Amino acid sequence: MQTRKALLRAAAEAFDEYGYAGASVSLILKRAGLTTGALYFHFDSKEDLAHAVMNAQPDLVVPQLRSRGLQRLVDITLLWSHMLQVDPLLRAAVRLTGEQSSMGTRDATPYQSWAKVMSECLRDAQEAGELQAGVSPDELGEFVTEACTGMQMFSTVATGRDDLSERTMRMWRLLLPGIAVPAIVARTEVSHQRLKVLIG
Repeated sequence: MQTRKALLRAAAEAFDEYGYAGASVSLILKRAGLTTGALYFHFDSKEDLAHAVMNAQPDLVVPQLRSRGLQRLVDITLLWSHMLQVDPLLRAAVRLTGEQSSMGTRDATPYQSWAKVMSECLRDAQEAGELQAGVSPDELGEFVTEACTGMQMFSTVATGRDDLSERTMRMWRLLLPGIAVPAIVARTEVSHQRLKVLIG
């Protein structure tokens, strides 16, 4: 398990820096301090390793949170916005998802995984009476995934993601009044202070 983690971390750093095409197997192994045999014991190919990095996204963010319902959904996106600035594994996963043509693949799994996580939060919110009538957890979960995808792409080009957390907070300030009942809008925390709490 430790060897697999070391390979994922080294691959992430290489993919984050050089992209899929520029990150050679030899560079990844050098960074991991491992042999070719170790790589092929855990992964079938460089592409298989890239897909493992790409599909690690929710597991990097979601297990760290204890909140529920709409607050949990907001917290996921706030923590995600911060981690994209500091975590090479998450950055590499996002980069690879957007650069799949260099791998010759078209895999929507990373987006679908995020949409599933978000829909689950929204179903909890719906059961707790937090959502306005007519809001579909599945539709909204997919929309938030799409919004976050576009938002981080814009932020990457505009500021190197320096303003991604601020953009995420603005998204929720715009969205919450249209999806949540007024009492929940008032008590859902969307702020730099909330992000500091999440980061710990």
